[in-house]
Amino acid sequence: MRKPVTGISPALPPDSRGFALVLLQLRVKAIGIIEDINWALGPGLNVITGETGVGKSLIIDAVEALLAGRVEEDLIRHGADRAYLEGVFTLPQDDAVSPLRELLADKGLNADEETLVINCEPRRQGRGIIRVNGYAVTRGVLNQIGSLLVDIHGQSEHLSLLDKSYHRYLLDCYGHTLDLGRSFGARAQELRKAEEELRVLVDEEKERARREEFLRFQLDEIKRAELHEGEEEALQGERNILAASEQLKALSFEACQTLCGEGAAGSSAPVLEKLSEAVRTVKKLVGLDPALKKQLDFLEESLYGLEETARDIRAYGERLEYDPKRLEEIETRLELIRGLKRKYGQSVPEILDYLEKAGREMAEISHSGERKAALIETCSRLREELGRMAAELSQQRCRAAKQLLTEVERELGDLNMSQVKFEVAITREPDPEGIPSPEGGSYAYSNSGVDIVEFLAATNPGEPLKPLIKIASTGEISRFALALKSALTGADNIPVLIFDEIDIGVGGRSGEVIGKKLWNLARNHQVICVTHLPQIAAFADAHYSVHKDVSGARTLSRLDVLEGNARIEELAAMLAGPQYSETARENARELIQRAVLWKEHPGKKT
Repeated sequence: MRKPVTGISPALPPDSRGFALVLLQLRVKAIGIIEDINWALGPGLNVITGETGVGKSLIIDAVEALLAGRVEEDLIRHGADRAYLEGVFTLPQDDAVSPLRELLADKGLNADEETLVINCEPRRQGRGIIRVNGYAVTRGVLNQIGSLLVDIHGQSEHLSLLDKSYHRYLLDCYGHTLDLGRSFGARAQELRKAEEELRVLVDEEKERARREEFLRFQLDEIKRAELHEGEEEALQGERNILAASEQLKALSFEACQTLCGEGAAGSSAPVLEKLSEAVRTVKKLVGLDPALKKQLDFLEESLYGLEETARDIRAYGERLEYDPKRLEEIETRLELIRGLKRKYGQSVPEILDYLEKAGREMAEISHSGERKAALIETCSRLREELGRMAAELSQQRCRAAKQLLTEVERELGDLNMSQVKFEVAITREPDPEGIPSPEGGSYAYSNSGVDIVEFLAATNPGEPLKPLIKIASTGEISRFALALKSALTGADNIPVLIFDEIDIGVGGRSGEVIGKKLWNLARNHQVICVTHLPQIAAFADAHYSVHKDVSGARTLSRLDVLEGNARIEELAAMLAGPQYSETARENARELIQRAVLWKEHPGKKT
């Protein structure tokens, strides 16, 4: 049964293998001959078939454009000023997607959601907006997210295997050395932090010496002054009295004359004498009338108080003496305080605060030598420890590389590519500033150790091994990637794998092997494969056909779900062409039945 993919389809549940569906839905509008496709994917192995030129690869191009956040202008459908791309992904709650959730959380993109929605609207003129979970993001952020979601094997920049920086991670996953690598990375961070602190200490050593000398001078200057709070105010009061001592003495003498009349030449009577007369008179009044007793008591108290005051003023005047030497001492002291205030604060308390702060800074500087020695010892210890850890990492990686080589060679043999040679190159870069190796020498290091890991291959006998990116043939690199992915199936945690043109130059017998390997990969990943071989298509868990329709004057590309007889007819056409016979139908049924039996018991001959 052929079903057109038009409306939004419900999310499909994981299949019996426990596979968590990742790419739920892909919406493509106005890309090439695609007017509008809304594709709900199935779990496991999704196969796309169709004649050449109907737009199969356009769908893969659309996925790639979605992850890149841009579309070449000539790919936007004629007559449209913009295209539209949208992908809906699930976010399973497992360790395989934890780096993705961490990235989303870091970028503030609703990492707690169960789905991840990416959409973009490329335009002919101007830049389109890229959104992730409704938030506008840059292409750089989108590329980071896409690299954790989808691996496209074909003519694509999204092929992770072409990025040699990813090879070490794959080897660590395969060899179960990720935990050791993380421990190394944590220690490496400690070393860098200690080295940076030591570098700053060394760079600032001369400045600290100058600062220490200057602080010592300041501390000595302030301490020698022996300041105390309230001193300045007391000195200013004493200076004012000394400066006016003659005038004060004269005034006190005049007050005494007025009160007591001592030495007075005038005719007026002193205040005390007049007050005494008043007391005697009021006493007589009280003798006649006691009603004025209270007033008498007040006058007597006032008389006693004035007498005491007069004695105090006399004593004050007698003590006053102009002392030019003491006045000079006070002025010198006040000038010293003013000088310190100009340097260290607006008041004596502020100067004393500065003294305390400068003392603390001096103590810190004096301890910097101890800190430097401690850091040198820490760096040395961490370098030795990292050297041992790096050596252990290297040994485990070498063992894992040998085992991976054996598995990849077996997979290549199954794919009839035994002439292809594969190697895991593990090298180091000598660096006198690096970490020491127990075997001798020092090597540059990163958070993952000292090893530089790169996958190399030679596709033809006699050719030298070279990086994977130098493998020219699209089909060849796709099949090589399939062999490598099959060997790394338990280690590679990119959830969606897309294989385009994997069957170029491949016959039916090898096609069946490729189909089996793709289906095996789909036990741990969601796999999408564009193929022309019925032997591969027979292993599909979900089969889709792309074909062209002409509507009016426009050509449209359609994507249909194939089930039952429609699928048999598609495989028959792939086997014998559009004018297929009943024999071709029978052969198609046999292919599907063989695949079904093999899936029930993977690995057994059918």
